[in-house]
Amino acid sequence: MTVHVVGTADQIAEGQHRVYEVSGRSVVIYHIQGEYYAILNRCPHQGAEMCKGPVCGTTLPSDVYEYAFGRQGEIVRCPWHGWEFEIKTGKSLVRPNTRLLRYEVVLEDGKLGIIL
Repeated sequence: MTVHVVGTADQIAEGQHRVYEVSGRSVVIYHIQGEYYAILNRCPHQGAEMCKGPVCGTTLPSDVYEYAFGRQGEIVRCPWHGWEFEIKTGKSLVRPNTRLLRYEVVLEDGKLGIIL
């Protein structure tokens, strides 16, 4: 496995994301609560660019006739069909056996790297 340095941590503000090309792959790095997470910029459903989907929250388990919303800033929604994914784990909230392809992010001396 190789670390590919893509930029510096200060290029991505808290709550924001940025797209990088790494070895022919489009990869999105998200900055959430002081941590960095990287995913392949492709929805596993039909290939939409995940960077174009909103970063949001989602509904939470709640009682009948109640609406609970949470996890703000931790979910990315596919721009084509609305499938929701956890940015931190890549796990789909729509289909439990479907995931976004994730990459490990390395932060060293202010530089961001992705392990491929």
